[in-house]
Amino acid sequence: MARHLAVYTGSFDPITLGHLDVLARTRGMFDEVILAIGHNPNKPALFSFEERLGLARACVEDLVRASPAGAAVRVETYSGLTVDFARSVGAAAIVRGIRNVTDLAGECQLAITNRQVAGIETVFIVTGESFAYTSSSLIKQIAAFGGSLDKLGPLVPRRVIDALAAKRRDPCNPLGMLAAEHHGGSEG
Repeated sequence: MARHLAVYTGSFDPITLGHLDVLARTRGMFDEVILAIGHNPNKPALFSFEERLGLARACVEDLVRASPAGAAVRVETYSGLTVDFARSVGAAAIVRGIRNVTDLAGECQLAITNRQVAGIETVFIVTGESFAYTSSSLIKQIAAFGGSLDKLGPLVPRRVIDALAAKRRDPCNPLGMLAAEHHGGSEG
């Protein structure tokens, strides 16, 4: 019987507990999962590929350690089209997390295009309701404009909070410059 490999793609900038929730659900449906960190030219990145890779790998290790049952997961980066990456690794499906109906509209268009262009199906996994409005963009905005990083605990792993705090403390980092400009760089 063929093994079923899924590719869960995104920019993961930064990875959130919502992403990890979708990954945990995906592990119960496939034999193997690749969490694939891609480059989105429409979104400026806060964390480099290497930083996102390190954060994601550490968070995935924590997830697998806490819940060893389920598919094996590996974390990789890629550039170019998602469908090309998915085909290159022999994926049976691309996994996309859906938070709400707004996500669904855009993701359906991509899924249909991916199926028509590359013959790869997309599987939508609805995140837990506590993550319905969590996004990496929102996390970055809270961090940039001086919001309390500790209050992000229900939304992102502790290691992400620590990484955001380090960027916010760095006066040469764009996040640090914004935080200093808007709220005096408070860690709050």
